[in-house]
Amino acid sequence: MGATMLPEGREIRRSILRASHASGHGHIPTSFSIIELICAAYAEMRHDPARPDGEDRDIFILSKGHGALGYYGVLAHLGYLPVDELSTFGAFGSRLGCHPDRKKVPGVEVSTGSLGHGIAVAVGMALAFRIAKSPRRVFTVVGDGEANEGSVWESVMVAAHLGLNNLSILLDFNRSQGRSLPIENPAERFAAFGCDTIEVDGHDLQAIREALSKPCRGPRAVIAHTVKGYGCSTLTGNVFEWHRKSPSPDQLALLMAELESA
Repeated sequence: MGATMLPEGREIRRSILRASHASGHGHIPTSFSIIELICAAYAEMRHDPARPDGEDRDIFILSKGHGALGYYGVLAHLGYLPVDELSTFGAFGSRLGCHPDRKKVPGVEVSTGSLGHGIAVAVGMALAFRIAKSPRRVFTVVGDGEANEGSVWESVMVAAHLGLNNLSILLDFNRSQGRSLPIENPAERFAAFGCDTIEVDGHDLQAIREALSKPCRGPRAVIAHTVKGYGCSTLTGNVFEWHRKSPSPDQLALLMAELESA
């Protein structure tokens, strides 16, 4: 399929900040934590922005759908949609909703937002590709807070039982569970369920790519140690305040400056 240049994480984060400021909508910290995960997945995938419905494409699913702005940022910088369109995020009539919609956004395969559902669809698609004897693969990003949903572990159990080595699960371990039910040892959990499990720095693009490219006998689980608001100290130090917050003009300038100096 057509080759695409891999976008730079800092530039994607700039676009996210501008879009949040323009739209008044956010989820900036959680969007910042997944940029390298999504970029690494697309770097390993067969895909073509000029043919988002190509029959031989691999599949990416953002199971933690509330990170949609981060996902849109990557898609835009890959060429699936205009970068300028990001400023319409969450606006009336915009196709860029606060959760991704597969019927509206090029490149979005599954409409997600209800936590624990995206990974279940990913397992089903991976099984379908195996039955069809297709080489296509499936990649899904799951949030660590999302991992409190029982459907996540039911899906992992099914995938391991079926030995779906065409499925890669990337866990965004950004410690969102701090105010819910923390899972302190996710690598042990995924391994116990039968996944080939690797822990990586979730902001090291090359390390994530290497983890995704390793051969495996069953589903691959990449436990990515990430930081909510990565690159901006104002965000990392106040993640709960910025959960849904959009920056004012002064805050936008501050965040841009922090991003540049990070």
